[in-house]
Order: sequence, then C-alpha cells, then structure tokens
Amino acid sequence: MTLRLTDQESEALRRRAERESRSMQDVARQAVREYVENHSRAELLDSVLDEELPRYAEALERLGQ
Repeated sequence: MTLRLTDQESEALRRRAERESRSMQDVARQAVREYVENHSRAELLDSVLDEELPRYAEALERLGQ
C-alpha cells in the first residue's frame, strides 16, 4: 500500500512523530487503527439504536412529556 500525503499533511505527521519520538509510520498506523476502531463503534451503536429504539419509542415519548 502506498499512502500519498500533501506536503502539509507530511509535515504535520513528521512534527507529531518527532514530538512523540516515534517514526512517522508508527504514528500513521496508530491513526488508522484509531479511525477504524472509532468508526466501528459508531456503526455498532447506530445499528443497535436502529433496532432497539422503535421498541422503546412509546416509553421514551412518555418520559419526555
């Protein structure tokens, strides 16, 4: 896989890696892992809400009154 970054993105990644005393590759790989993990959680939550919310819609409406 090849990742192409703009000059600004590359520079920001280089600065972040230097601050953390890590390689640019390590920082980029961690960012990808965090992105995938965070979006997977959001998708799971959306899925659960889509399935469960209708079941409790009437009770939630009453609570809101």
